Amino acid sequence: MADIDDALPAGEEREPITITGVRQSYRGNFTIHEIPQAIAVIDEAVIKENNILRLTDALDLNASVVRQNTLGGLWDSFAIRGFAGDENLPSGYLVNGFNAGRGFSGQRDVAGIERVEVLKGPAAAVLGRGEPGGSINLVTKQAELGRTFGTASLQYRSFDTVRAEGDTNIALTDNLTARLIGYAESGDTFRDTVEQKRWGFLPSIGLGIGADTRLTYDFEWTRVEVPFDRGIVVLNGNFDTVPRSRFLGEPSDGDTVARATGHQLRMQHDFSDRWSLLLGASHRDTLLSGASSDAETARARQKLFVDGYSLSRQRRTRRYTSEHSVLRAEISGEFNTGALRHRVLIGGDFDYFDTDQLFTRYRGPVVTPTTTDRAGYVLDLRNPAYGRYPVPVTAPITNRLDEQRTMGAYLQDQISLTDRLQVRIGGRFDDFLLRVDNRLTSVLGRRRRSRFSPQAGIVYEVSNPLTLYAAYGEGYRANIGAGADGNVFEPETSKSIEAGAKLSALGGRLTGTLAVYQLEKSNVLATDTLNPGFSVAIGKARSRGIELDVNGKLPGDIDLLLSYAYTDAEARSRVLDPNFSFQIEPGDRLINIPDHNLNVQAAKRFTIGDRDALLGAGIQYVSRRSGETGTDFELPAHRLVRVFGQIELMQDVELFGSITNLFDEHWYANSYSPVWVQPGAPRTATIGLRTTF
Repeated sequence: MADIDDALPAGEEREPITITGVRQSYRGNFTIHEIPQAIAVIDEAVIKENNILRLTDALDLNASVVRQNTLGGLWDSFAIRGFAGDENLPSGYLVNGFNAGRGFSGQRDVAGIERVEVLKGPAAAVLGRGEPGGSINLVTKQAELGRTFGTASLQYRSFDTVRAEGDTNIALTDNLTARLIGYAESGDTFRDTVEQKRWGFLPSIGLGIGADTRLTYDFEWTRVEVPFDRGIVVLNGNFDTVPRSRFLGEPSDGDTVARATGHQLRMQHDFSDRWSLLLGASHRDTLLSGASSDAETARARQKLFVDGYSLSRQRRTRRYTSEHSVLRAEISGEFNTGALRHRVLIGGDFDYFDTDQLFTRYRGPVVTPTTTDRAGYVLDLRNPAYGRYPVPVTAPITNRLDEQRTMGAYLQDQISLTDRLQVRIGGRFDDFLLRVDNRLTSVLGRRRRSRFSPQAGIVYEVSNPLTLYAAYGEGYRANIGAGADGNVFEPETSKSIEAGAKLSALGGRLTGTLAVYQLEKSNVLATDTLNPGFSVAIGKARSRGIELDVNGKLPGDIDLLLSYAYTDAEARSRVLDPNFSFQIEPGDRLINIPDHNLNVQAAKRFTIGDRDALLGAGIQYVSRRSGETGTDFELPAHRLVRVFGQIELMQDVELFGSITNLFDEHWYANSYSPVWVQPGAPRTATIGLRTTF
C-alpha cells in the first residue's frame, strides 16, 4: 500500500487536521472488526432509553459481566468472564483509558458517561495490571469545541426518590468550550429505614490549540450517603426467612459516606494524518467512612443457627482512603515496509496507588447456653427492636497502608500481511513495587517484581461482512496484603486464549461477535493451613465459555440488543477458602458466577400524530449460581422484565418512563454467605421530563 503522502498530486497540500475529541489511549487507529478481541459497547442512547442511573445496572446489559459483593452497596464489584479479582477491593475500571476505579468512591453514577466499553479478553500486554477476563472503560462526556447545547431532566421514582440532572456544553470561543454536568438524587429505598443521597459535579474543559492539538481537562466531585446494608439472611436455604425489605443493621449507625475528587488532563497532538501523540495525567482521592452492624458470619458465634430467630451481629467501623495518580504517554502511527503495512503503539505509564484502611470491630463470644443477647448484639428477626442495646466498643482489626508503584512500557505492532490478513504482536514490561505497612504488628512487607506480558493475535477477513480472529495473552494482578511472615503476596498471573467471529449484516446496520475463550490464573489467595488467620497465594482457577453479542437495527426500524454468555468458572486446586477455611475442591464453581446469563431487548421508534415516541422492552435471565465459596449454598435463577418509553410533548420536551422488574420477582443480586445475601429491588417505576436546548 502506497503512503498517503506519496499519493497526493504534486503541489497539492493536505487539508488542516481539526481535532474535535481526544483519541482513546491503548487503542490505536483500528475499527472494532480489526481488533483480535471481543468488544461490546453500551452507548448513551441505550443507557438513556432504559433510564439507567448506576454503572452496575448498565453492565447488566452485557452478559459477560456479572455482579459480585458490593460491600453493603458502597462500591462497584463485578466479574468479567468469571473472574472478579480481589473481593476486598472494588473492581477496577478505566475512565478514558486511565486506571480510575480502585478507590472507595461509592457506586458509580452514569451521569457524565457517553458510553461503556466492555473490553474482553487478553489485553494486559497493553493495559497492564488487571483481570484476564477483561476491562471496563468508561468514556466520559467531554467538552465539544465550537458548539452550545444542553439537556436537563427531573424524574420521580418509586420509594419517593427524586433526581435532577443537567448537562450544558457552552462554546466560550471557537477554540474554548466548557461542559458542565451535574446531578442530585435523594429519597427512600425498598429497604426499611434505608434512605440515600447522591450528588456529583463533573465539568469538562476543552481547548483547541491550532488545528492539530487538543487539551481536555475533566473534574470529578461526587458524594454518596447511604446506610451500610449487608442485606438479608437465608436460613437453611429458605429465602423467605425474612422479608426482602427487612434491614438487619442499626438505623442509629447512620450513613456511610463515600466521596471522590478527581482530575484528568489529556492532550492529543496530530503530527499528520498517520502519527499522533497522546499525553495524560490523572489524580483521584477517595474516602469511605462510617459504621455498621452486620450479621456474624462465623457459625460458632451465630445464635441464629441455634434458635432460628436471634441474629448475632458484629459492630464495625471503617475509614478507608485511597490516593491514585497515573501518568502516561503514547505514540501511535503507521508506516510501510515493502508491501507490509504496520500500525504501531509505543507507550509508557507510571501508576501510583495507595490505600489506607482502618477497620475496627466488636464481635460477640462463641454461643453457649449462657451467652446473653446483649453480648451477642442480637436482633430478633421476628420483631426487630432497633437500638435495644448500647453500642459495643470496637477494637482495631485492620490498620494498614498498602502502596503500589508501577512503571510500564509497551509496544504493539499490527501488520497487514494482505488486504484480508493481519497479525498483531506486542508486549508490555512492568516493574512494580508493593509495600504493606501493618501498623498493628509493626511489620513492613515489601516485594519488588518485574514482569513481561506478551500478546499475539490474528485477524482474517473472510468476506466483507465476516471476520475471524484469535488471540493469546498473559498478564498479572497484584495481590493486596501480606502473609504470616510479613512478606507481600506474589501477584496473580494469568494466561488467556480466545477465538471468534465478527459479523456485519443488513448493510452494516446489525453487528455481532461470537467468541470462545479459556482463561487460567495462578497465585489465587487461600488459607494458610500452617498459620490460621493468614492467607497464602497458592490457588488456581480456570474460566472458559462462549459469548454472543448482537447490536443494531432490524427491518422495521427495531433496535435490537442481545447478549448471551455461557461461563464455566471453577477452582482448579484443593485449598481452603481464605474467609471461612471451607474446603475448596477442584471443579467447585466460583462464587456469584452463573452458568447462563442472557440479556435481550428491543425498541421501536414511531410517531403519534406529529410527536416522536419510543417504546421498548427487555428481559434478563440469570441462572443459579454459588452463593458461598466452598459450600453448596446457591442463589436461585431469576428473570427480570423491564419496559421503557418516551414521547415528545412539545418541541424539545419529552416525557419518559420505565418499569423494572415488571412482574415483581423476588431475586438476589449477589451473596457472600447465607447471612449476607443482597436482595434485588422489587418492581420500580420511574417517570420524568427531559428538555433539550
